[in-house]
Amino acid sequence: MKSLDVVTLGETMVLFSTTDQVSLEYAHHVTKQIAGAESNVAIGLSRLGVQTGWISKLGEDPFGRYVHKIIRGEGVDTSEVLFTDEANTSVFFKEKVSAENVNVYYYRKDSAASLLKKSDLNEDYLSSARFLHVTGITPALSESCKEAVLHAICLARSNGLTVVFDPNIRYKLWKDQEEARRVLLEIASLSDYILPGVDEALFLTGEHDYKKAANALLTRDDQTVIMKLGAEGAYYSSKHESGEVSGYPVKRVVDPVGAGDGFAAGVISSLVEGCTIPEAVERGNAVGSFVVQMNGDVEGLPTMKQLEQFMTSGKRHADVER
Repeated sequence: MKSLDVVTLGETMVLFSTTDQVSLEYAHHVTKQIAGAESNVAIGLSRLGVQTGWISKLGEDPFGRYVHKIIRGEGVDTSEVLFTDEANTSVFFKEKVSAENVNVYYYRKDSAASLLKKSDLNEDYLSSARFLHVTGITPALSESCKEAVLHAICLARSNGLTVVFDPNIRYKLWKDQEEARRVLLEIASLSDYILPGVDEALFLTGEHDYKKAANALLTRDDQTVIMKLGAEGAYYSSKHESGEVSGYPVKRVVDPVGAGDGFAAGVISSLVEGCTIPEAVERGNAVGSFVVQMNGDVEGLPTMKQLEQFMTSGKRHADVER
């Protein structure tokens, strides 16, 4: 079996976006792309030279085949992706009224991916990797998806994998906020690295200060929280160290969607290489800043060469500004 660095699992949808800054109500032309937090991370990792596998369930339909071809074409291993004729591949629509006003509309209820269950997971495949990446989106899709994510984490921990968790909270997918908090905190407690946004960390812990929230998420001595602070950068905290890493300046934000997934790809790729936490956070910040300068969830994800050039340029500009 192929040896992998990272395995992730979750739903990928077909995304239709307006081509002009106009409401969907009045749009006549759209572009077709793919989007899904876990596959975004998988593609981001692949472009950075990390061997990555993606597990999911797709509809036996044109959209499912399209998603599969795109992700496989990005160098991500899709050998554990299943197809079903019991449900369709989900789609969603994005309207960009302005750079600051982006709305999304999901059509994903009872999708093919929501049928993913723990018996669909191959322990030999998971154990071939070093890292497992999961998000809080997949367990919100269905009870079977929640069980699949928890089972994947159980298999990962029993086989010595490092678990990276991005809460990536989608409130509309949960029955209520209390259920979301309970399930996500359970997953966080089982993870080695937790990557929340600052608002997510405050929601999960009930704290009003992000540093206190980070500490509240640390339930074991061997865990690390890496919290996204938006344009300011990120804050990291463990029982052994803590600190902040500044973000990279961006002149113009074209599309903010996907920045968090880019951040995760940057962080995880660094962890795979054995970098320090500050180094991993810096790369995460850089990928996030790179991504927001281009339309689409995956189109802006950089190669390692592009990222290195961007990071060098960003440091040079920062020196000039000082």
